[in-house]
Amino acid sequence: MRVTTDADVRRVFDRIADRYDDQMRVWERRLFPGSREWAVGQARGHVVEIAVGTGLNLPLYDAGTTVVGIELSERMLDLARRRVARDGLGARVELRQGDAQRLDLPDGVADTVLSTFTMCTIPDPAAAAREAYRVLRPGGRFVLAEHGPSSNPILRAGMRLVEPLFVRFEADYLTRDPRPYLERAGFEIESVARAARGVSFRVLAVRP
Repeated sequence: MRVTTDADVRRVFDRIADRYDDQMRVWERRLFPGSREWAVGQARGHVVEIAVGTGLNLPLYDAGTTVVGIELSERMLDLARRRVARDGLGARVELRQGDAQRLDLPDGVADTVLSTFTMCTIPDPAAAAREAYRVLRPGGRFVLAEHGPSSNPILRAGMRLVEPLFVRFEADYLTRDPRPYLERAGFEIESVARAARGVSFRVLAVRP
């Protein structure tokens, strides 16, 4: 299977940015209802959101949280900035162009790292997991809402069959399980919930 690069991911998301919100709403309504709300509901304190995209999560955060949103695609980031301005979130949201695999943030700065439908597109998810671990304080949590390989073997085989096309055109690895990357980075997984025939993952992991 083709391996993606940062340039591939940036090019894909620059291209789809204007239709991203509508596209994600369709997928989430069918397969991942409530996933964003669940993920943001787990966030506490100072949050680093990796691959913040167009900022779909930003209006959902509690007023007591502060958020640094990191995004590789400048076009996606432009749309996120518009959302922050429109919703009056500038006092507690900072947006930066950057790479989840190489975060320009100090060690131990975050209480929560949050990722929604992100690990599936990052070229090196192991590096992103290590960076999440680094920027979290001890006891901080990595919160993920993600898709991954179905627990249904027939559906999983179908996902693997079409995955090369998704990787080529959407930079999206359909059957990437996020849990091994977290464990190898040093996280302790607190809980995993799966739905939609095992395609939907909700994961809480803690930095010891």
